[in-house]
Amino acid sequence: MKKAYIFPGQGSQYPGMGKDLYDKIPKAREMFETANGILGFRITDIMFDGTAEDLKQTRVTQPAIFLHSTILAACLDDFEPDMVAGHSLGEFSALTAAGAIRFEDGVRLVSIRASEMQKCCEHIPGGMAAIIGLDDEQVQQICMGCDGIVIPANYNCNGQVVISGEQASVAQACAFAKEAGAKRALPLAVSGAFHSPLMEPAREELAKAIDKTEITAPRCPVYQNVSAKAETDPAVIRKNLLAQLTSPVCWTQSVKNMIADGAGFFMELGPGAVLQGLVKRIAGAAEGITLAGKSSLE
Repeated sequence: MKKAYIFPGQGSQYPGMGKDLYDKIPKAREMFETANGILGFRITDIMFDGTAEDLKQTRVTQPAIFLHSTILAACLDDFEPDMVAGHSLGEFSALTAAGAIRFEDGVRLVSIRASEMQKCCEHIPGGMAAIIGLDDEQVQQICMGCDGIVIPANYNCNGQVVISGEQASVAQACAFAKEAGAKRALPLAVSGAFHSPLMEPAREELAKAIDKTEITAPRCPVYQNVSAKAETDPAVIRKNLLAQLTSPVCWTQSVKNMIADGAGFFMELGPGAVLQGLVKRIAGAAEGITLAGKSSLE
């Protein structure tokens, strides 16, 4: 049975995340302090003592989750995945944990990505909504039939697709989805239209940052969001990492491909257990565990 290590994305953060790692593991404390220096502010103060509202700012959320996940991986005595994958932001964590990107470079990349995405959210109003109970093709057709910009953004699991785009278009798609028999069409409390063409203005700065970053072959295949395929070629990884900004997260397809390639055990590293829930819905027979702190590492 092959082991897949998976890394969560935005939305899984919580106050106090990572504090036990900082307090009890010297290596973790050193990595957190390195990140504080690179970011130019003490993100650890917000992670450990901030409110849920403080953690919701994209410029904080993304680096916080990245740090929690990658530091957990670095503190794991037997980090031996056969394959890795991450959901949206989690793909940067997966690539760093798998050795394709240096930790310090990963911190810089994620910080730039978060900052540019937050600028998009502030200047281009957008929204997202979860459509529950329709298949992928139905949601695709609904989005194509709407006015303005709205696309499937996250293929999370069978019967759960998140859509993203202009606020009026998302609302129209939700209404159409309900007419089509969706169990729920639920607007999400997010600040913008992630993984949609509305994130295009963030591309230029992120492209510059990715171009400057050394990317090497990872220690194991990385199933990337854009292709849902096992990737090891640094040139392909680089291209997909940028395309991910405005493209759908193919999580359902990635998990199915990992299982087809032999994965039977999924270890989630980072805050929350969102991905374990999605894996169970995609492949109920798969085993799994979540690592979120020092006690779970032990």
